[in-house]
Amino acid sequence: MTELNNAGDQSNPLDQWTMRIQKGEKQLAVLIDPDKCGKDLVPKLLNHLPNDTTHIFVGGSTVAPGATHDLIVTLKRQTQRPVWIFPGDAEQISPAADALLFLSLVSGDNPEYLILQQERAAAKLKAMNLFAIATGYLLIDGGTDSAVARVTQTHPMSLSDPDKILNRAMAAYYMGAKSIYLEAGSGAKNPIPEEVIGMIKKQTNLPLIVGGGLRGTQQIEAAWAAGADMVVIGTAIEEVLSLTYY
Repeated sequence: MTELNNAGDQSNPLDQWTMRIQKGEKQLAVLIDPDKCGKDLVPKLLNHLPNDTTHIFVGGSTVAPGATHDLIVTLKRQTQRPVWIFPGDAEQISPAADALLFLSLVSGDNPEYLILQQERAAAKLKAMNLFAIATGYLLIDGGTDSAVARVTQTHPMSLSDPDKILNRAMAAYYMGAKSIYLEAGSGAKNPIPEEVIGMIKKQTNLPLIVGGGLRGTQQIEAAWAAGADMVVIGTAIEEVLSLTYY
């Protein structure tokens, strides 16, 4: 069910998340790529999630047809944690999820990921009982060639121009975004700087998600302290195999 149809429903995922933020609760999401984690690996994966994991994200830059739905169905049978879709394209949508981050890549200038994928997803969402959270998605330079940059054919935003990053985030805010996602890219050498996190949070005051390059408890806690409401730690199948975060 779309955000518009749930505007007065105080139990929807966005309202629940906002209430937790207002209480000072910090969220930790683990991202699972369906192309790297089959259904048979779910029990092992769930056994190795950090104890403070609050959400599970499912999605990737490129995912085989049907893989997102199959993985979500399996997860929902085995965990009580909310499962949100982090879609790489309009095909990665499933009514089995608790919510969808309706991403618009506002950091880039490729219309395919600014609006065209969203246009393709709109008709599907209208027919589904799936809650969509409009999210301004910003890819920030994390020091590596990220999958997001390659697939979307966009350049990450340079940290040398923080005002431009802020202006893009504010543009998403004025266009009606209900959350902001700052992404350094999976496997980034450098996470999003604390100053940038704080600047975006202060100026937009929207629920703020931060991911990419977070390699341990200290960096995760620093992102929370800077203003992140939810921190995302990278592709979970990698974590299960190596028992480390990246």
